Amino acid sequence: MSLKEKIIHDSLRLFSLKGFLGTSLQDILSAADTSKGGFYNHFESKEDLFYYVLCEARRIWRSKNLAGLDEIDDPVGKIIKLLENFRDQYLKDSEDFPGGCVFITLSVELNDQRPHLSQEITKGFVGLKNMIHRLLEQGKETGKLNNSIDSSEVAEILFAGMLGASVIFGVDKSAESLEQSINALISYVENLKE
Repeated sequence: MSLKEKIIHDSLRLFSLKGFLGTSLQDILSAADTSKGGFYNHFESKEDLFYYVLCEARRIWRSKNLAGLDEIDDPVGKIIKLLENFRDQYLKDSEDFPGGCVFITLSVELNDQRPHLSQEITKGFVGLKNMIHRLLEQGKETGKLNNSIDSSEVAEILFAGMLGASVIFGVDKSAESLEQSINALISYVENLKE
């Protein structure tokens, strides 16, 4: 791992635990075992680093949450697999995200303090909702889901449930509670089938 990659990786872990504002440059330097010169050789500022960290967090999110979805033809099966991956591969990833979902941590913290950074995170939230909505619409088109469901409403419920599960797990780290939250969402999706 190059120094730049190490700074990004260690900063991602720190942002997950302490947030962007709560993580000092000294915290980053200590975690990455580098100097200010080492840092500034790769990043113009801590805010510049934020965008690299966000890019890496999104890459990890996609690799963990979308794993195996391409192998499933059924759109409803894809939603269920997404929820299972979210629970088993993403939220339980204490190596990359020891403090829980970094997107939740950063969006809450930055909304008032750095709205331009918070907006970058919101783009990902919108993308996730749109993906769920698209899969629900495909489920209706293929006859896998009841045609009378409101895809926008259901997408909002699933998205809010995923965020809620993230927050609760981030606070209590209870695998049992996480299992119950995500299983409730999976049951909800199962009950929408035709």
